[in-house]
Amino acid sequence: MASSRAPSFVFLLLIVGCTARPFHPLPSKNNADGSRQPLQTFRPFNIAHRGSNGELPEETAPAYVRAIEEGADFIETDILSSKDGVLICFHDVTLDDTTDIANHKEFANRKRTYEVQGVNMTGFFTVDFSLKELKSLRVKQRFSFRDQQYNGKFEIITFEEFISIALGAPRVVGIYPEIKNPVFINQHVKWSSGKRFEDKFVETLKKYGYKGSYLSKDWLKKPAFVQSFAPTSLVYISKQTDLPEILLVGDINIPTQDTNQSYWEITSDSYFDYIKKYVVGIGPSKDTVVPAVNNHLQTPTDLVTRAHAHDLQVHPYTYRNENLFLHLNFSQDPYEEYDYWINKIGVDGLFTDFAGSLHNFQKWTSAKPSGDKGDRRASKLLREISLLVSSYKRA
Repeated sequence: MASSRAPSFVFLLLIVGCTARPFHPLPSKNNADGSRQPLQTFRPFNIAHRGSNGELPEETAPAYVRAIEEGADFIETDILSSKDGVLICFHDVTLDDTTDIANHKEFANRKRTYEVQGVNMTGFFTVDFSLKELKSLRVKQRFSFRDQQYNGKFEIITFEEFISIALGAPRVVGIYPEIKNPVFINQHVKWSSGKRFEDKFVETLKKYGYKGSYLSKDWLKKPAFVQSFAPTSLVYISKQTDLPEILLVGDINIPTQDTNQSYWEITSDSYFDYIKKYVVGIGPSKDTVVPAVNNHLQTPTDLVTRAHAHDLQVHPYTYRNENLFLHLNFSQDPYEEYDYWINKIGVDGLFTDFAGSLHNFQKWTSAKPSGDKGDRRASKLLREISLLVSSYKRA
């Protein structure tokens, strides 16, 4: 893979030229031999949810570059497919909400109605467009209250382009791809030799050298978590790769998309005993870990405690800076939210739309276990200051 390093990094720099500010590489320990600063493993993982999508349109190359710049440990993406079987980075099975498809009159006759997870959906589906056609679209910000200046500037990227961004980073950055809506994709996209969506997904990971169990030497060189809401897909993939997998857990009212199991079934102790043979952790919605009523947090559930008892990590989603998403307990302060989830609930990773905020919080409040006493004292002092400030604001 050494031969692909230079082209991918050039690609990375070209991409960033499209953004409003230049790319400033994070501090790294690049030596003459080309080694890179390793992935940190001493504190909860900072998982950039769809890139730094709090600032830039989700799942775009600039959003991922920004997340790396801001300190993300992993860049997260959703994998779907084009009509011609090319894996792409896109969250929704329809293009309506986050692209300019409505402005493309040449595609007006492509609107369809399909059943997705038992519900009829109408829109423009990725599976009805070739990669070339998808590349003609431009992505826009999902939320109207976020920065709109980048709407229409960036294209949809492929899974391979996403990987090249991670591999071209100035330090080791992991990838965290989700195999999205596999039941739907397998129904509508057919590959040669009877291959499935999951097969193409694993083939792509192997092509770029992603392999190894959690924290193995191979994994630390090219870290990756594979995630899905579909348990059968994770079991199927586990037979083709030893990469660590995460079972995503949705709202308590939403059954699994492939096995039709309830939230209560897949978070039971007996199910944890079963699924831990295939996954290293779970990725629950944070409101299933700590319920909220009228935007106030209630008593935490025992989900994290029980998952840890079964040697499963917990990576909740999604952490967002805006007041709209912050529970009132946190006094409109995202750092207080991070403090609560990391130091009280004890999670092992966090999906965030604002990787820079989480990175700053962790940088200011934690020290490497192997660091010198001065570093630890400074970190402890900063932690005490942040708690004093938080106490003052609540008073």
